[in-house]
Amino acid sequence: MMGRRIQTARLWTAGAAAAAAALLLGAAAPEPPRPEIRMSQIALERAGPKTAILVTAQAAAQHWTLRDAAGALVAEGETIPFGADAASGERLQRIDFSAARPPVGTGYRLRAGNAESRPFAIAARPYALLATAAMAFFYQQRSAVPILPGFVERPDLARAAGHPADRVTCFAGTDQRGVRWPGCAYSLDVTGGWYDAGDHGKYVVNGGIATWTLLDLHERLAAWGAGDAFADGRLAVPEAGNGRDDLLDEARVEVEFLLSMQVPQDTQLVVAKTAGGGKAAGDFRTIAAGGLVHSKVADTQWTGLPTRPADDRMPRALYPPTTAATLNMAAVAAQAARIWQKSDPAFAARALLAARRAWAAAERHPALFASSDFTGSGGYGDEALDDERFWAAAELYATTGEQPFEQAVMRARFLAHPQPDLTWGSVDQAGLATLATMPAAGAARDAARAAVLRLADGFLAERTRSGYRLPYASHEYDWGSNSVLLNRALLLGVAWQLTHEARYRTAAVDVMDYLLGRNALDQSYITGFGARPMRFPHHRFWHPVDPRYPAPPAGVVSGGPNNTAFADDVAATMRGRCVGLTCWTDDWRAFSMNEVAINWNAPLVWVAAFLDATRRS
Repeated sequence: MMGRRIQTARLWTAGAAAAAAALLLGAAAPEPPRPEIRMSQIALERAGPKTAILVTAQAAAQHWTLRDAAGALVAEGETIPFGADAASGERLQRIDFSAARPPVGTGYRLRAGNAESRPFAIAARPYALLATAAMAFFYQQRSAVPILPGFVERPDLARAAGHPADRVTCFAGTDQRGVRWPGCAYSLDVTGGWYDAGDHGKYVVNGGIATWTLLDLHERLAAWGAGDAFADGRLAVPEAGNGRDDLLDEARVEVEFLLSMQVPQDTQLVVAKTAGGGKAAGDFRTIAAGGLVHSKVADTQWTGLPTRPADDRMPRALYPPTTAATLNMAAVAAQAARIWQKSDPAFAARALLAARRAWAAAERHPALFASSDFTGSGGYGDEALDDERFWAAAELYATTGEQPFEQAVMRARFLAHPQPDLTWGSVDQAGLATLATMPAAGAARDAARAAVLRLADGFLAERTRSGYRLPYASHEYDWGSNSVLLNRALLLGVAWQLTHEARYRTAAVDVMDYLLGRNALDQSYITGFGARPMRFPHHRFWHPVDPRYPAPPAGVVSGGPNNTAFADDVAATMRGRCVGLTCWTDDWRAFSMNEVAINWNAPLVWVAAFLDATRRS
């Protein structure tokens, strides 16, 4: 797993602290004991897998019963002992009542020994509302436009436009190493797009993988029999009524931003010679930069928490182009070109031209790396770029069918040796997913399918070693661990599409159950869903500890447990006092555990929509 950034904000305003002293620590009020039966805190599928976890010191199997709201026995059986679970520090047993087909309704309860679950519901479509709510996150992260009360769940979530005229030039000044950057002779209009996370930066690598995830979902929905899942009018967005798919309307907001970050043709630019920036003026060089893509546009200093986007007065700058950002944009622009080819051929042609220019620029400059020496924004450093090149080649090949891109795909190591997880810095699985289900048969598609199924089978094997039945058996949970699990569920969804084998979908349900409360903390990591949802994210606008600011909307996923990088002051107090799955707290200051981000919510949309589309009646 990879952390999303090297550095992030450590500031909050004195006004916020004084305004809500009683809530300063987020969810600091005493909480009732966690129930010994842990399960998803939203409804379970009537005809789908149904699993709960029993926390017990008992080694022997326990008898369990399922009763309805009237107390009538619905099903019974024996638990499946697992034993000691190092990731949670608990002794666990599993209750599998998938064979039960109770009627849709509420008030069901499980009982095992002296333990009893909360009342829960059985529903035909438990994930439909979650998919819609998770998708609404993106509208509310938009930059440059007002967030209107008619398109949000509560009036207090409306806000004025932030950064409505984001025309900026290159950073000119001294970085944290004391290096003086010279700037550039041009400016770009990069208005629009999505704010990345809890800050007001807009980053190409994170925007790229988030946008790809949503567009990949769009490309798959028809194959799952749900091509109209986000049809015009299904989402609360200003574009509703234009006759076009609402998911595509939202994704295009970010695609347009990514295109705008490209360096103009025939441009000379001064760049650093090394990954971390030069140590002296002599460590810079001038290159022909046309077609490269700037890594980010962001504030030059951190703003405090809370800060409304419209109240952000910090100067903003473009930060140096990188090969990773350039290949990210190439991949998404190529993907966009095939998706909009029929509905908007002019836009598709513009996107494909930008993708080709980016590919050519990355070939000329294969080793331009991000610098983490700037303050005010995340570093997103990545010095292994062959996965970005593979992904971009895969998308260009899927769109054009051209031999040079096919050759680049076939020469890459990832068809035989994919990386274990899909993150913003490890993107080869995005290329594999695209290749595995592209229409044109061939060696690349066959190899990608084999790679996807090997990965998926490996995840299933890990699931047998996890006390909470997760397709992830490690005891280490890194920054954004919830998104790693969601992206494993995405890959499992692709495997299901290739084979229609239920075991892959069942493992994706396990991930969703975990996020919704079937975990060591009895915590729903998704706002607005479950008995104990996340409430206090690290976010500059959704900041309910200050009464001037709103609580978050429903459908926002937390970064999740993190026991590898205790990178903030709150997390630091937990070092040595938690184990993998328990290293999390619902505290707005704990940015290494409880921030939110576009590349984390995008796979939440994907997985929720997948589970809804592939449900059994």
